[in-house]
Amino acid sequence: MIPLTTLLDDVKCYEVLRSLHWPEGVTCPHCQSSQVSKLGRDSTQPARRKYRCGGCGRHFDDLTGTIFAGRHQSLMAWIGCLYLMGLNLSNRQIAHALSLNEDDVQRMTEQLRAGIVASQPTPMLSGEFECDEVYVVAGHKGHPETVKKKGARGAAVGWRGRPVAERWKKSSHRSLA
Repeated sequence: MIPLTTLLDDVKCYEVLRSLHWPEGVTCPHCQSSQVSKLGRDSTQPARRKYRCGGCGRHFDDLTGTIFAGRHQSLMAWIGCLYLMGLNLSNRQIAHALSLNEDDVQRMTEQLRAGIVASQPTPMLSGEFECDEVYVVAGHKGHPETVKKKGARGAAVGWRGRPVAERWKKSSHRSLA
């Protein structure tokens, strides 16, 4: 079996990330200035570019301000994980396909899901809408005074209106001695 990470290109992953993160060109994640100069590439990940902001003077790279910043897995592994999540694979299957530890994949998928949920806009309803299949809780949750009143009455009433304890005595087995 060929690991999925061997089919992904690290350079292409960073190019796609840059185009999605900065569609109108690189801007500083700290002050949003477009006066940015390239400072070369990262020593551990050559496809990852470094930048310096001319506005605030701060340094940043391609991953700054993204969910991938400060993570020990490569961008290729994150993109592969996100792709496989889209195919609805289990964490164990993703770990196997990416040759990663299952615990690492669990943390990655949790972080990716949280990032996806956080990026979704809050839905705003307007006009008429229909709601089907209302679920009503058949209990006393949220009404502790009802539970207290029932407890003060005595034993719980069971099948055919007889107290549960009384039913148990009649149906219990007697010793054969």
